[in-house]
Amino acid sequence: MGAEISHIQTKTPAEFEENFRQYGAQGYRLVVGHGFEFQDAAARVAPEYPNTIFACTSGNATGPNLAGMNFAFEEASFQAGMIAAHLSKTGVVGAIGGTELPPVRASFIAFERGAKLVRPDITVLTAYLGTWDDVAAGKEQALAQVARGADILFQNADAAGLGIFAAAREKNVLAFGANANQNDLAPDHIIGSVFIDLPKALLYVAREAQRPDFTGSRFHDMDDILKPADRK
Repeated sequence: MGAEISHIQTKTPAEFEENFRQYGAQGYRLVVGHGFEFQDAAARVAPEYPNTIFACTSGNATGPNLAGMNFAFEEASFQAGMIAAHLSKTGVVGAIGGTELPPVRASFIAFERGAKLVRPDITVLTAYLGTWDDVAAGKEQALAQVARGADILFQNADAAGLGIFAAAREKNVLAFGANANQNDLAPDHIIGSVFIDLPKALLYVAREAQRPDFTGSRFHDMDDILKPADRK
């Protein structure tokens, strides 16, 4: 698209609003906050920079120049729950998240409902690590759930998920990848991945940002924008 690209890796929530405002002041047309946690800061800054479009993945806040991108992650999570219930030999499965953000919680609820649709008596263990980066914490929690009988692990934990996969290999249980196709990280233990085509979604929003009649509400359900023929 011939666009000038910049990237900032935030370290604390206090930096969200500061960095949004920095990009707005520099005249960027589109600024993306990757994660539900960015949307409050984006909503505060957006009115100050009406010529800049602020978009947040997994968000639901919208406005004239504010877009929330909802990927309907819970729909595939429901299917993962059904698969887990079919494959579990112990009748116990686990779900491990980074932090308890609303979209992560919604996907875990969907996973449990899918599992219980297949096996009403199945036990679903749920835990949140309080971190997205601590691989050791991911492995420790996964081992704890396996010790309680879980033989299938569903996770949405970013880098901490690597520890969950390590535990799956060590204890010879199965797991699901999340957000990206993670099957090759533990091919003998990962059943499949619940993931979104984020590059295609962001490219779509970037193209729409060039339009003078842009409106953020168009992206509330990316599942409608990424038609079945486009999905992987």
